[in-house]
Amino acid sequence: MRRLSRPFHKVIPSIKKKKKIGLPPGTLIYTGDKVQEKTKIKVTEYSEDHYNYQEFKDATTNLTKIEKPLIKWINIYGLAQVNIIEEIGHQFDLHPLVLEDILSPNQRPKLEDYGRYIFVVLKKLSWNQEEEDFEYEQISLILGENYVITFQERDTNLFNPIYERIQVPKGRVRQMGADYLFYVLIDIIIDNYFIVLEKVGDDIENIEDILIKNPDPETLQLIYKLKKSSIELRKSIWPIREVINKLQREQSNLIKDDLQIYLRDTYDHVFRISDLLENYRDIIFGMLDMYLSSVSNKMNDIMKVLTMISTIFIPLSFLGGFYGMNFIIYHSFQYDLFIIVIIMMTIIAAVMIVFFKRKKWI
Repeated sequence: MRRLSRPFHKVIPSIKKKKKIGLPPGTLIYTGDKVQEKTKIKVTEYSEDHYNYQEFKDATTNLTKIEKPLIKWINIYGLAQVNIIEEIGHQFDLHPLVLEDILSPNQRPKLEDYGRYIFVVLKKLSWNQEEEDFEYEQISLILGENYVITFQERDTNLFNPIYERIQVPKGRVRQMGADYLFYVLIDIIIDNYFIVLEKVGDDIENIEDILIKNPDPETLQLIYKLKKSSIELRKSIWPIREVINKLQREQSNLIKDDLQIYLRDTYDHVFRISDLLENYRDIIFGMLDMYLSSVSNKMNDIMKVLTMISTIFIPLSFLGGFYGMNFIIYHSFQYDLFIIVIIMMTIIAAVMIVFFKRKKWI
């Protein structure tokens, strides 16, 4: 049997959140627990016939300088250096509440339109092979007229495929605008949910095998952990449907009409993911009933065996007790009577066993 992956851990808000109590709205304090030593800024500029990539460790460079028809993607890893995030917000004139949401990684997935830019918060789910556990991370995205800004809590390889696609001169990303890059980033985040649900499906299959063969109290704990995991997944997945639906309906100059077909495809992916998750949740809740039924059947089998043994020994006990009564018996007949009683007890036990087998009770 394959080893069960430890179900998706429940995220406990950082204790830093307490420091924000009573502070004015827009106060910038990073409340996450994924701390990267230094913030990294990866800047990619591209057009159909141009490509440039740079890395910065601070925001002293003017990142707002974008020459048309170039598209600029600013990818920021690490949010612990709040001064850098604040400087980037100052350069692009981001609302203080937006920066506050970026630095508070326990946000619910959402979309907000500020006119000059669109702000989206999503949850990235992934499988950690080393720790054999699910982990999640908040990713904030900002779409401007000719730029996209992404904020991640730490350096990951999630967006590596997109970097590779941008380097292809004749690729679709190079031919489209910033809104298409915005869509591609959202799409790759959502596609990772299929990998997560595949792990959940594997755990469900393994637990079902255990339930059929030999359920035990540890199996019940696995079911409850898996149930908690499905609840956490639902909290992250269901709001995304609202985000994508709102993107489709948003009357914004930042999203062109030709992007709608891609957004519909993304919405279809989200719908499939949420539908699959609901099916898994129904199966998980059904496994609780299956566990109780399996334990009950196992107990019935045990009681049946004990009942058969007791039933067989009832007449044998009667004969043994009757024979042991204090009768006056001639010594010459006592040995023959002992043999007769033993034979009668053996015949009665054999007849009862044959009878039980014909009735298919044993």
